[in-house]
Amino acid sequence: MLSFFCKTPSLLSTNNSSSSLPLLAFKHTFQMARSALDEMSSDSGAFMRTASTFRNFISRDPNSQFPPESGRYHLYVSYACPWASRCLAYLKIKGLDKAIGFTSVKPIWGRTKETDEHMGWVFPISNTEEPDAEPDPFNGAKSIRELYELASTNYTGRYTVPVLWDKKFKTIVSNESAEIIRMLNTEFNEIAENPALDLYPPHLRAQIDETNEWIYSGINNGVYKCGFAGKQEPYDEAFKQLYDALDKCEEILSKQRYICGNILTEADIRLFVTLIRFDEVYAVHFKCNKKLLREYPNLFNYTKDIYQIPGISSSVNMQHIKRAYYGQLSINPSGIIPLGPNIDYSSPHDGARFSA
Repeated sequence: MLSFFCKTPSLLSTNNSSSSLPLLAFKHTFQMARSALDEMSSDSGAFMRTASTFRNFISRDPNSQFPPESGRYHLYVSYACPWASRCLAYLKIKGLDKAIGFTSVKPIWGRTKETDEHMGWVFPISNTEEPDAEPDPFNGAKSIRELYELASTNYTGRYTVPVLWDKKFKTIVSNESAEIIRMLNTEFNEIAENPALDLYPPHLRAQIDETNEWIYSGINNGVYKCGFAGKQEPYDEAFKQLYDALDKCEEILSKQRYICGNILTEADIRLFVTLIRFDEVYAVHFKCNKKLLREYPNLFNYTKDIYQIPGISSSVNMQHIKRAYYGQLSINPSGIIPLGPNIDYSSPHDGARFSA
């Protein structure tokens, strides 16, 4: 299943004290679930996410072990994964894709080692094997799993994306998307091509944090709670929470251009990555079928508005998204990928009707 290895964000604390941790912290033995099945309560049937592990922080602090340097870091992603895609979106809209490279894995899982049966995110063997996926350019890793094992020989957790990699120390700085986007927002401004863009401005931080919390619970994680529910009752509960949250967004967006006002913020990027997948995947695959995104006039308009921000569309690869999700044979045994609906998110929107 996709969420086995697609990075699970915590509800981020803004005190990123992990920047002062010594490198030896990477050699801890981590105890985490290996798959989403391990994140499901056997008694309740509810999907429950585990926390991230690598939580170091790139900082401009002179004493930081991980200073912001052009060419030092690399982002490993899957276009299929919403958590990874929001990091890629930040890389693009902040103008950091020249300072921090990125590599996408294949959308379909493969064997990560010949010595066991583990399946996970793998790299293609050549640049021509898989469109929009590339071999690992620095470590020669065949899979995301190999990167984790390079960073920590005793690692026992899940092998997830995104991975923010430090080429200097050959280790993982962070696999927590919520913290990676905060780093990209502020810590690289001296080398960013769009340093003036602040998606977490001080005067809106409390509102953004509050908005992130209910959007994460109801929508970002809500679709997964529907899709991976093991019993009817937790599915029903997650379904209601999801559509309550979508209705709340629809109401908010009837009055303003973005979810926290009339300027683009972190909360918009975090919401967008779920909305862009909704009609193509979640409505069918995760049984989120009460209403389609296209049946919400304001949400659909908003999604097109975000998609058309320069750089955002390049973080969306619908072929990778659909192949990865519908390739989950435990949910879709036939592996058949629906041909539709092929929504044109580049069609006109009227977001500009709201004053900036």
